[in-house]
Amino acid sequence: MKTNQSLKSILRAVNVATVFVAATFLSPSTQAAAPGITGPSFDLVAVAGNISQPDGATIYSWGYGCNSAPGGFAPAAITTATCPSGQMQLPGPTLIVHKGDQVTVTLHNNLPGAAGNTSVLFPGFKVTATGGSPGLLTQEASNINAVTYTFVADSEGTHSYYSGTQGDLQVEMGLFGALIVLPNSTINSPACANTPVSAAQPINRGSGVPGDFRLPATNGVHAAYDQASSCYDREYLIQTSEIDPRIHEQAAAQAGIACTLQTGCMTVETEPYHAAYFLINGRSFPDDLDPNYAPQYPNQPYNANPHLHPGEVTLVRIVGQGRMQHPFHEHANHLRILARDGQMLLNSASHLSGPLLFTTTTSPGQTIDGLFEWTGKNLNWDVYGHGNGIAMSGGDVDITDPAKQCDTNGYFTSNPAANNFFEWCGDHKRPLEFKPFGSVGSGGPVTLPDPNILVNGAWYGGSPYLGPDATGRSVGPTPIPPFGTVANSPSSEAGFAFMWHSHNEREITTNNIFPGGLMTMMLVDPWVFLINEAN
Repeated sequence: MKTNQSLKSILRAVNVATVFVAATFLSPSTQAAAPGITGPSFDLVAVAGNISQPDGATIYSWGYGCNSAPGGFAPAAITTATCPSGQMQLPGPTLIVHKGDQVTVTLHNNLPGAAGNTSVLFPGFKVTATGGSPGLLTQEASNINAVTYTFVADSEGTHSYYSGTQGDLQVEMGLFGALIVLPNSTINSPACANTPVSAAQPINRGSGVPGDFRLPATNGVHAAYDQASSCYDREYLIQTSEIDPRIHEQAAAQAGIACTLQTGCMTVETEPYHAAYFLINGRSFPDDLDPNYAPQYPNQPYNANPHLHPGEVTLVRIVGQGRMQHPFHEHANHLRILARDGQMLLNSASHLSGPLLFTTTTSPGQTIDGLFEWTGKNLNWDVYGHGNGIAMSGGDVDITDPAKQCDTNGYFTSNPAANNFFEWCGDHKRPLEFKPFGSVGSGGPVTLPDPNILVNGAWYGGSPYLGPDATGRSVGPTPIPPFGTVANSPSSEAGFAFMWHSHNEREITTNNIFPGGLMTMMLVDPWVFLINEAN
């Protein structure tokens, strides 16, 4: 078993497989959620600072931060949230409002004088700007005069915001962030209680439930849009970006130039462009596995470490920041596209018509809302390790009559407290070790190595099965795991880890060192494990 810190050390030295593998972690482990600050009024500042990278590099950057204390933080269950006054963060604070809100954003400019003016654009909204100085795209803030932007949040979903001044330099330096507009359910309350998981039981399970980690809903409704098809059980925000350190080094070297020009006095070459660092939510792998608001990343507060239970509908909010496209691939299932740039993809009957995508390419400035779900359906082996005559813990029982035990969707959900919740009945009684070798046609799942070889690797958790008691279910002529290698403690996570990463191989490096860059791990946790995103 490994803590995140020891796991990170191993990952720096070994390759990571591109298929799922069993993993155990010491509780509490790190999760992500979609943390931010709440409006509808925001007081922001553009300021310089430094960010860190896993290779030990410190990179001079610019970013938006809080000029004064925000009105609040969301989700409320994350009690460690901070936005220190006058301190930059990358990406900027996630701004959270509700549809119909009159949003006011005041921007102060504390960048070095040599940087010149700065600004904020809110694409997709009709913005009125007051104060400041006229710029090419909007009113700009100087070191003397602030500017205030006002607009009505009339478009739900995930949006981006970023500098409208010298974009090739200022966006590269880190002046960008996300804006999330939550639906106002008094307009059209979606039937979110009818989603499979929500209908079964509350979002968190087990004792000591710390709270709901979705963003604040109106009247208890959790949906990305005022449509029942956009209901969800968990949510995560992923902002992709990149860094060319040469540009940042030039800006740092010229930051001290005395300058009063509105356009600044820096001469920074932004072409040719050669990115060396690739980020999710301002961090590179494996730093993005560490907690939100971790003190070792004072200017990079947001992590990226999605967790979910089988059967949960997870809203994935994706924002392409920076200047490059990133072919982001979510292992374990396709992503059903819900909306692009805050516009739902619906057919003439108002039904969701977004495609299922193997790779969600993030384009600069574009946002994607998608729905992700994992159930282990049709893997041709039982991920819970069930077999004939096995006594099982947690009230779990061997299924003898699938017609009586399975729900109308084909899942075994008759006992929600059991470890096999959302088990696909078609794969029941097909433990991996009953037929560890061979193709699907001959009864096996895939041609596998010897089980004693299968256990080797940094992510090995003691069993290929989901759930902390799954090791005890290993039976058959070739038990997996071999005798004496049990590691799945009932107090540990014992989930499945899947890579979520760029399909551009260079982008999963940190300054050409693998593994790193635009990569994270999504963990499928058993139902008995409480997903606590309070860090």
